[in-house]
Amino acid sequence: MTHALIREVREADREAIRNVVAHAFGQAGEADLVDRLVADGDDVLELVAERDGRIVGHVLFSRLGVETANRSFQAVALAPVAVDMEYRGQGVGSVMIEEAHRRLRLAGEALSVVLGDPAYYGRFGYSHERAAGFSSDYQGYALQALAWSDAPATGRLVYAAAFSAI
Repeated sequence: MTHALIREVREADREAIRNVVAHAFGQAGEADLVDRLVADGDDVLELVAERDGRIVGHVLFSRLGVETANRSFQAVALAPVAVDMEYRGQGVGSVMIEEAHRRLRLAGEALSVVLGDPAYYGRFGYSHERAAGFSSDYQGYALQALAWSDAPATGRLVYAAAFSAI
């Protein structure tokens, strides 16, 4: 694994983050999503991986609502996670996600949802079975959830407005 410093984002990192995310996805859509989530104040936790003074990875968790018949519940959505092509397969993404999970649990977050490859995100404890009871525009096998404590297993997932633009 590549040794990288995992830290919270600084304002001076914005251009480097945009470049890493756009290159990792081969398009600007996810980079635009990051910019909009941050501009709208919907970011809950945002970390970067830095190596030799260079940003090589980025992960963002945004606010996600869960609406049930009786109440609303706050959760987080993992999206996106990006690693510079040169550093892929070296554990950078895993270290960022694990550190983010640690911080989110300490902050009292109870539920995280992700839309992605089950083989990858399953390594972190995400599962479709945990997300199957939620209604969502993104419901399907790739919708997965991870609960750290008592959290609803049903309800409507309400993503930040920025997601409707992608």
